[in-house]
Amino acid sequence: MPKTSPFDLTGKVCLVAGASRGIGLAIAREMAAAGAHTVLASRSADKLKKEAAALTAEGYKAEACELDMMSADSIRQVAAEWGHTDILVNVAGTNARKRIQDFTKEEYERIMQTNLHGIVDLTRQIGVRMIERGKGGKVIHIGSLMSILGLPYLAVYAMTKSALWGLTRVLAAEWGKYNIQVNCIAPGFIITDLNREMWKPKHMTDWLQGVQANPNAGTPEDCAPLAVFLASPGSDYITGQCIAVDGGYSTTRIWPFEPSA
Repeated sequence: MPKTSPFDLTGKVCLVAGASRGIGLAIAREMAAAGAHTVLASRSADKLKKEAAALTAEGYKAEACELDMMSADSIRQVAAEWGHTDILVNVAGTNARKRIQDFTKEEYERIMQTNLHGIVDLTRQIGVRMIERGKGGKVIHIGSLMSILGLPYLAVYAMTKSALWGLTRVLAAEWGKYNIQVNCIAPGFIITDLNREMWKPKHMTDWLQGVQANPNAGTPEDCAPLAVFLASPGSDYITGQCIAVDGGYSTTRIWPFEPSA
């Protein structure tokens, strides 16, 4: 008799908050391919409908859901509609790269609300429903290298992503008794619409090749399989972790030394 794969998500409902592009869209596609009924959520309703329709045409279960992390009403409505969510993936995020003294109050509040406050609100509401249903669940935060280290000109973004790592640890401790696992993925230098222009100059790619074990920048598709694993029964004994998908940047360095023999 064939054994069910520990990575099969058939019968699960997965809500991906921030699924219109980049890492979020790649994760949504892989969740659907793994068998989950995948809800693609973001402000870009028309784009989401097209992506969900494309997944459905391939034989997967997917639908679109409008979600605005700047709106408490929108978050409340989505949490109520998808209260039977088994897997919550928080990808929604934005960024601005500048010196800390140059951030405006509006920029600060927008990044904080999108990257942190809205995610906390959505996670709290979905998590309460997971607890009430008594069937366990998975919460996956998409952090950043800024969750675990620092680079210049990313102060506000780093504050939000560091907070997500802290939230991951605490919720893992609080919700473990309900069979809810909470983990964080820390993508490294992944090329997306948020940073594509920054990586075009040759000096940026030259720098990366000189410091990182894998000399290449990553793609959103490099992050998606880990998200599927953390959403699956195969990760039931893994919680409170922050796992970097970064080509080795956070743990290794390259130097010019070569042995003579």
